[in-house]
Amino acid sequence: MLKRRLLATVAALGLVATGATACSTATAVGGGADKVEVAAAFYAVEYAAARIGGDQVAVTGLTKPGVEPHDVELTARKVASVALADVVVHLRAFQPAVDEAVDHQARGRVLDVSKAARLTAGPEHDHAGEAPGEHADHAGEAPGEHTDHAGEAAGEHADEALDPHFWLDPQRYADVARAIGGALEAADPAHAAAYRQRTTSFTAELASLDRELAQGLRTCRIRDLVTSHTAFGYLAARYDFHQEGITGVSPEAEPSPAALARIAHFVEDEGVTTIYAETLVSPAVAETLARETGARVKVLDPLEGLTDQSAGDNYFDVMRANLATLRAGQECT
Repeated sequence: MLKRRLLATVAALGLVATGATACSTATAVGGGADKVEVAAAFYAVEYAAARIGGDQVAVTGLTKPGVEPHDVELTARKVASVALADVVVHLRAFQPAVDEAVDHQARGRVLDVSKAARLTAGPEHDHAGEAPGEHADHAGEAPGEHTDHAGEAAGEHADEALDPHFWLDPQRYADVARAIGGALEAADPAHAAAYRQRTTSFTAELASLDRELAQGLRTCRIRDLVTSHTAFGYLAARYDFHQEGITGVSPEAEPSPAALARIAHFVEDEGVTTIYAETLVSPAVAETLARETGARVKVLDPLEGLTDQSAGDNYFDVMRANLATLRAGQECT
């Protein structure tokens, strides 16, 4: 079994080496020929796959910690991990290099989590009428079968960029976790009961986090979030905030002078006291805006990846650190 895998790895590397940039080494959580091999595109799906898979899986993260996931380039080894994986978990149209590897190299099961995540182009209006922390009853629907915007299937926004940051809404993240659990069950029916049990445990933790966020953010005096880029729309929608991004969904976008002037006027007119920079992206623009308006800068982590500077060792730690940051910055009682 081990020899077969080694041969397969060499063959895969030979197939993909000309189409990838060799600049780092792939690592896997766990390992061993008897485990389900999972290739996970970025931190949120990597973390969920590892939590739900437990000892039955070996998870390879395709995005190296500290690397901005939107523009990740895959090494030959990581493309090979896609080719060899029993299950590949990714988000279509979020990481072009991953999409290319999936389209040309994946041989196992492929789970695109975009349907389960219910991505929207206008996430702040996604839950109009719901109280913060409430979740519509989707009884009878399979994970990922929800629709948005009065029957329009999620993703049918041909001319607008979809917001990929579903994991900042614990309820959306829970739906994605269920879809990942289902994919692992299908790939490894012998351990289906274990996957179901761990999925239940993980989603229960997400439900508890959702309640903490809803309670902690209910009494904030300032309901406007001014952020470096619009990564926090789903969080804003869930907990009754209005997000104003200095740039759009892409963190690499440069704001125009007119856009900066507009945001500066917004900060002053609405009494915003905190501008949120983030990890993995330079805070220079946020700091400039803060100097011009008298606001302060705090870090709000979009959890696109963990680094040594992250305010915790996992998703739940960082989300609770974000809660504390928001309670201070939004003047919550």
